[in-house]
Amino acid sequence: MPTGLRIIQTLPPDVVHLIAAGEVIDSLAAVLRELLENALDAGATRISVSVWPQLWRVRVADNGCGMDLPNLQQAATAHSTSKIHNVYDLWNITSLGFRGEALHSLAQLSQLEIRSRVAEGEGWCAKYNSQGEAVQVQPAAIAPGTIVTVCDLFERWKPRRQGLPALPQQVRSIQQMIQHIALCHPHVLWQVEQDDRPWFKITPGQSAQQILPQILRGVKSGDLEALTQSVSEAESISLVLGLPDRCHRQRPDWVKVAVNGRCVRSPELEQTLIAGFARTLPRDRYPVCLLHLRISPEQIDWNRHPAKAEIYLKNINQWQERVSEAIAIGLQLNPETTPDAAQHRVTQLLKASEEKGAYHVKSTPEANSPSGSRAQPLHLRAVAQVSQMYIVAEHPNGLWLVEQHIAHERILYEQLCDRWQLVPIEPPIVLNQLTPAQLEQLNRLGLDIQPFGSELWAVRTLPELLAERDDCADALIELSLGGDLQQAQVATACRSAIRNGTPLTLSQMQDILDRWQRTRNPRTCPHGRPIYLSLEESSLARFFRRHWVIGKSHGI
Repeated sequence: MPTGLRIIQTLPPDVVHLIAAGEVIDSLAAVLRELLENALDAGATRISVSVWPQLWRVRVADNGCGMDLPNLQQAATAHSTSKIHNVYDLWNITSLGFRGEALHSLAQLSQLEIRSRVAEGEGWCAKYNSQGEAVQVQPAAIAPGTIVTVCDLFERWKPRRQGLPALPQQVRSIQQMIQHIALCHPHVLWQVEQDDRPWFKITPGQSAQQILPQILRGVKSGDLEALTQSVSEAESISLVLGLPDRCHRQRPDWVKVAVNGRCVRSPELEQTLIAGFARTLPRDRYPVCLLHLRISPEQIDWNRHPAKAEIYLKNINQWQERVSEAIAIGLQLNPETTPDAAQHRVTQLLKASEEKGAYHVKSTPEANSPSGSRAQPLHLRAVAQVSQMYIVAEHPNGLWLVEQHIAHERILYEQLCDRWQLVPIEPPIVLNQLTPAQLEQLNRLGLDIQPFGSELWAVRTLPELLAERDDCADALIELSLGGDLQQAQVATACRSAIRNGTPLTLSQMQDILDRWQRTRNPRTCPHGRPIYLSLEESSLARFFRRHWVIGKSHGI
């Protein structure tokens, strides 16, 4: 036989089964994922999870529909499932589990016991051998539902244990996995124990907006905006957005995508979510965002990954467009969903420069009605100016403070994005001692710049907003120092916006308020700074104790 030649042969059944088990069950978190998906498929609304990491043991108890005796005896045999019956079903998956391999794999890799009872039947307990056969079956006193206990995981496959991450890391993976599932199924009560001690609890809510604050420290329900859009009778887009003026992250670790009840990896959709928050967050910050798509089963191929963590999604470009549109709507100001802001956030308002300037009302079609759908106006009425910096606005539900410079900056930035218009100027502006990189940058921005002598250059076109100012030379130097067109637009808007310290009339303040409300992203300036602080009537009432009974407040 030539050196290196190998005979192709069929693997023994025990080896085949171990390979299949390793594809589905590769960690403690994977065990729980499969059991929790089965519980949810059974209609559970209350799920208790217990883990003993050092003992390689887990238990999941649910109040789902349960199994009768024949189903319990069949549950752990190979390729057994109640969720698909033929080839057609593989392309119309509506359940979380469907392959029929999870319990069989657990029987091979551990000591598996299942107790179960249907609502109008008796309870039973079954223990399974490594082939998934129920070898011990006896009656059991149990409430309707199912309790699955997995002991000595990987005891018969020690190399698998040795190749796994350290137990603390596995515990973190378990917590994250349960949190992800809870976000996708907010109606479920979760009670989790570790080593017989309470670990964490997640109470039910109407949507992920009530679940996320229980998971992510420092985030409150009022920091989030939730919306659902119907795409068709069977398809919808649900979003929970962290408002950019209230919460964001150092890493994109809370940009989550879920499809039909399961969190998945989708780089295309994740990038769409991040791009939707462009120029609304501070530099190097990422949004808090959960996208949940309900999609017709025939549009999804779940067979990309054994853990169903990655999928093939048809018409991905169309979904990206729909998600972008939904984010744009979610970031607008809405009088029905604008959350109540705590009074301590006054200290978070950031001051801009105190340079003097002048504000001239200049209303353009682009500024008044930028492209895209808009929420209804909030009916803000300018009533005063504080420190020549903040506009005090009366709102039907309270008072708002609007920082005039950054509100105007947001207006101008979106106007520039919609209409980056260069206009000729006469006489030209002469700049000196520009580096080759600065010249290249100004040319990249489309400016007409020509040599004008030794170390001198004449700029003959400018962005329209800058052409109206008397500090054009300084602005051009700023634009020449780098950045793409978007950064140039941000810099232009910032320099052109009304300066703090500028007195305004009521009509000028009202003009800023009206135009600002109609911007696409009115919550923050292009640098990510919050534009407004809301003092809602409910907060004012609590502070002044207007909920007290008058007699009691007088000591009667």
